[in-house]
Formats: sequence, C-alpha cells, structure tokens
Amino acid sequence: MKDSSMESIDKIDLKILRALQSKGRLTNAELAEFVNVSPATCHRRTQRLFDEGYITGVRAEIAPAAVGLGALVMVGVVLDRSTPESFAAFEGAVMAIKDVLDCNLVAGDFDYLLKIRVRDMADFNKLHGEKLIALPGVRQTRTFFVMKEVKDNARLPF
Repeated sequence: MKDSSMESIDKIDLKILRALQSKGRLTNAELAEFVNVSPATCHRRTQRLFDEGYITGVRAEIAPAAVGLGALVMVGVVLDRSTPESFAAFEGAVMAIKDVLDCNLVAGDFDYLLKIRVRDMADFNKLHGEKLIALPGVRQTRTFFVMKEVKDNARLPF
C-alpha cells in the first residue's frame, strides 16, 4: 500500500473496501449500486485499489472442521540466536510448511508466534516432531491448543 494514512483514497473507495471485506462475492454491478457509482467507475476504482495494494486478494472462507482441520494450535518459537540471518533462515523454512497459516515475528517471550491448523493432537504431534523442531535455529517451542475460537479473522476496523 502506498500510503498507510489512506490519504489517496476517498469515501467511495472506503465504501468499496468495506463492502468487499464483508461480502467478497459481490458482482461489480452490485458493488457499484451499493456505493452509488456507475459500474465502469466502480470497476476502475476497484482495479486501482488492487493495483495500489489496498486489496491484496479475494478468497472464500472455509470452515476448518468441515475439511478435517478442527484443531487450532498456537506455537511460540524461540530461536537460538537473534540475528538477521537466523530470522531469514527460519522464515524461509516456515513458508514451506502448509499447516502453518500465520507466522509473526513478535516482541516478548517468543521470537515468533505460529498459527497452525491440524486434524487433531496426534496430527500436531507428528508435525511438531517431524517439522517444527527441525526448523532452522529453533531452541524452544511452547504449544497452546485453542479450546474455543472466540473471534477469528475479524474485519479490519476502518
């Protein structure tokens, strides 16, 4: 995104962003009617929002349990060294693990916090033993099984 203060977008652009964030399957005609502009104007503005990085993608939200991935696990990772090289090696390797949904460099007790989806505890145990502890530079992991998802993938508050 060019400008994090959102100075280069106006109220119509914000309405487009809000609408697509809540209902990504809107057709261009439906979106244009909702934001009260012509379909051509709406298409041009939406394309600009993609081109400028305000919209990074559109995808379906899949119910994890429906596809056999009912267990959500958060893993705190501590690396043995805090250097740019060790961070880069870890980040490169974690990108290849499909079960890791999110990987964030964090401040605090861990270097990274991972969000992982698996079938069950046995599935996680296999992933942990075969892949997670083998990631470059991993000194320690702390695992948290999520008992209840209270709020997940909330809309951005703008």
